[in-house]
Amino acid sequence: MNAVPDHGPAISRTIVPTPVGPLGLVARNGNLAGIIFDADPASFPFQVERTWGKPGSESPAAFGDVKRQLEEYFAGKRLVFRLPLDLDQGTGFQRRVWHALLEIPYGRTLSYKEVAHVIGQPSAVRAVGSANGANPLPIVVPCHRVVSSDGTMGGYGGGLKVKKQLLELETRTRAAAFRTNPRPKTDRPSR
Repeated sequence: MNAVPDHGPAISRTIVPTPVGPLGLVARNGNLAGIIFDADPASFPFQVERTWGKPGSESPAAFGDVKRQLEEYFAGKRLVFRLPLDLDQGTGFQRRVWHALLEIPYGRTLSYKEVAHVIGQPSAVRAVGSANGANPLPIVVPCHRVVSSDGTMGGYGGGLKVKKQLLELETRTRAAAFRTNPRPKTDRPSR
């Protein structure tokens, strides 16, 4: 009896250490598809299988660029991730929210209500919160930059301590950049 070949997407995975704890990385067909907080080597293959249908293969080399960009981000040297992303997950509404999150500038925040306005559905504030919580690529798709309308942090899949850490990192990096270059150069002569 011959086994039926698996023609599904190629899944690879690895775990990388970061200042916010071990992150599990998952790629589908070479595109970053998942980032999982507090990844445990013993259970990570099962988490991957539960979400993507198979455990995938352990492949640290496949994530070299992701690891480098995460290291640069945590060192305050990367403001934007330049990675091939698999955002063909979730509902159409979730994907619209995730794409809106990619537009939030580094070191800035928007409220859930503001994100709802950005996507053209101002009454969908709770749904925006749910889509944020379902974001498969936290940090890279910066759902940590979304806060409650009253300025409080709201929720975060990695925990509020991690959300605070990420926002503080971005605030420090922006402040340091401003101290280095407080006034942008213009072509206008000074008075």
